[in-house]
Amino acid sequence: MKAGLRGKLKFTERLGFRLAFLLSVALLPLGTIALVQTWRMAEDAEQATESALLQRTSNAAAGERAMIESALGASEALSQALLDTVGNDAACSQILGDYVKRSPIYAFAGFIPTNGQMTCSSLAEARDMSQSPTYKAFLAAPRAMVTANASGEVSRVPVLIVSQPVSKDGVLLGMLTLSVKHSTLELLRSRRGRDRDVNIVMFNHAGEPLFVENHRLVEVPLVLPVGREASTLVDSDAAIFRARDGEGRSRVFAVLDLVPGMVHVVGSWPPEQAQLGRDLIAPSTLLFPLTMWITSLLVAYAAVDRLVIRHVRELRGQMRRFALGRREVPPDVLKDAPAEIADVSQTFHNLARILIRDEAELEASLQEKTVLLKEIHHRVKNNLQLIASIMNMQIRQVKEPGARRVLKSVQDRVASLATIHRNLYQAETLSAVQADQLLGDIVSQMTMMSVAPGSNLDIRTDFAPVTLYPDQAVPVSLLATEALTNAVKYSSAPEGGGQCWIRLSLRDEKDGTATLEIVNSQGAGVPDRVEGDPPGIGTKLINAFAGQLDTVVEITSADGEYRLSVRFEVGGIPPADGPPQI
Repeated sequence: MKAGLRGKLKFTERLGFRLAFLLSVALLPLGTIALVQTWRMAEDAEQATESALLQRTSNAAAGERAMIESALGASEALSQALLDTVGNDAACSQILGDYVKRSPIYAFAGFIPTNGQMTCSSLAEARDMSQSPTYKAFLAAPRAMVTANASGEVSRVPVLIVSQPVSKDGVLLGMLTLSVKHSTLELLRSRRGRDRDVNIVMFNHAGEPLFVENHRLVEVPLVLPVGREASTLVDSDAAIFRARDGEGRSRVFAVLDLVPGMVHVVGSWPPEQAQLGRDLIAPSTLLFPLTMWITSLLVAYAAVDRLVIRHVRELRGQMRRFALGRREVPPDVLKDAPAEIADVSQTFHNLARILIRDEAELEASLQEKTVLLKEIHHRVKNNLQLIASIMNMQIRQVKEPGARRVLKSVQDRVASLATIHRNLYQAETLSAVQADQLLGDIVSQMTMMSVAPGSNLDIRTDFAPVTLYPDQAVPVSLLATEALTNAVKYSSAPEGGGQCWIRLSLRDEKDGTATLEIVNSQGAGVPDRVEGDPPGIGTKLINAFAGQLDTVVEITSADGEYRLSVRFEVGGIPPADGPPQI
């Protein structure tokens, strides 16, 4: 797992990555300082912008604030004036009627006692106001308040209602109401000048809408932020925020107290008319250090690539091509490279030139030695064949059968050695022999020399392509020769009749070992070996050759078969200290 992770992170070992990392670390303090300073500037600009936007919103609603404060003052003054007329409805109505006539901004004025029956009003009409929402809200919490009604109880037009409690000697007598027409508030819009694009929404402390420009009261959600009620805006800590209004437009909202504790206002500004500090400065907060970092990395990488990386890349390519065998001429010395890299390139050039020269000399020497070694194997093969021919002439002159048999076995061994040397000098490499080809040649040669034509003997082979070193090829071939000689000598027809047969095989066990096996048919007429009899010369030789292979011979005789098996390791065999002990 560690190796796999290291392979995935191998790019971190590149010079370019390390240079970029070190430069990033070096520029980190400067970038941090730039970020902090720019962020502080952004915060200062943000505060200034928010203050300015709140001030602009306050200025935009200055007319409404003045009107509401005037209405509150008027209602408070009228409430004091009515204390002397409580119980005299005519006098009370006269005072209120005269005041409404003198003030065109008011649509109605009335006094509602605690029983809800209004008998004193600017219209001198008696009305039951006990079910009025304004009256119910007043009774629940008697205090000065501002409410709105989309259709006034008396005027039947949208009005803003300013309510003031009337008390005498600490006893609540009722409440005084003044109604301001919304149309009067709309007239203030023409006086805002450059801030006409702002939409103003006023609501009281309970979150009830009081006034909205260019819309009816029921359409207040179109102006407020989507998903935000007016009551939640009063308790929110964010005085300035960006959101979409009910019509889906992106707007900047400013929330402030218009009349502390009583009336709040929300200003909805178009983004182009209310740019926040973060909108103007926040991008540059990251842009400046990021630009500085990227520019530094690009300049540094371009310089390193020009001075170092491209020369190292070219030098690496030269080394790779040289390692892959393209050594006709030494690689060129790098030009325009820094002195240190040029020195490395010159050293590699000299090294490659020396290696090319030494390899040429070694190749010529190796070729000469190979030719000489092949010639030696060829001459040894010829000499062994000559000895085998002389022995064949001698066999023809010997009349005694035992002596002929001994000479014949020696001749077979000499011929086997000659076959080994012939395979060695014919092989492409002198350090290995193909066992299947070698054993096939030996079997073919012995079959021609030892098996008379027309004999009732079937010999079959199955040799796997196993590569042997010369130290193995000699004992394996000689062991196969002795085993085949014994098999030819002692094979007999199976019980019940049939043809005599011999099977030779060489198997690759796929575990670094190989098995040589010789099996011959065995009839009932073969005499059993008497225990205690000394082994024959063939058996001694087979055991000696098996010892050279660092293994033992396994022999089984059952079911009409005589089986000789040798399993040995395929690999280099250290040379023996001396000839095999026979």
